[in-house]
Amino acid sequence: MREALLDRRKHERGFSYVVVMFVIVLIGLGMTVAARQWKTMVQRELEADLLSKGIEIQNALALYSAAMKAGRVVPGEVYPQSLADLTRLPKPFLRKVYAEPVGHGEWEVVRAPTGGIMGVRSKSKSKPIRQHDFPPAVRHFEGRASYYDWVFQHPSPSMMPAGLASVATGGPPMSTPMSATKNSAASLPGPAPNSSATSSPRPIP
Repeated sequence: MREALLDRRKHERGFSYVVVMFVIVLIGLGMTVAARQWKTMVQRELEADLLSKGIEIQNALALYSAAMKAGRVVPGEVYPQSLADLTRLPKPFLRKVYAEPVGHGEWEVVRAPTGGIMGVRSKSKSKPIRQHDFPPAVRHFEGRASYYDWVFQHPSPSMMPAGLASVATGGPPMSTPMSATKNSAASLPGPAPNSSATSSPRPIP
């Protein structure tokens, strides 16, 4: 009788141990799923903040260039030497120099050939969650592999004609159709025909 009671207690302890381990596994799985969902939610918020602040800087660069060229004949665009130049009084174009949201640090600036800042980008090489349905100002971000490929610049490739935009984003330039080339060549003015060459020769007196 005593031995049977001991065996029963051992069996109950073993069963309780299995139940406890099963509960622990379930809790662990639940925490893993919750952590992934939380990470995705945080990334979406940071991504939206990156788009918002990046487009604001892009617009500020456009306004700065237009203001600097007002009343003057200036070829090309005029760019600031630093992002802080966009915030200076009496006419700030940017409320403040924002930190880069995704990398939690400074933006990587994109320099123009003249040396000024023509754009900014994140230093993060992480893959964006958003791949489609971007705002019109940055619709060329579709399908980009990382946040580093999101360049907020002026002029924006999304606002350029298709041929120039493909060059600005690193794609092949649009070629001119052969028919259009032929038509344009045919429409070019040529030398007037020589009337003396086409008229009949006059008799020598």
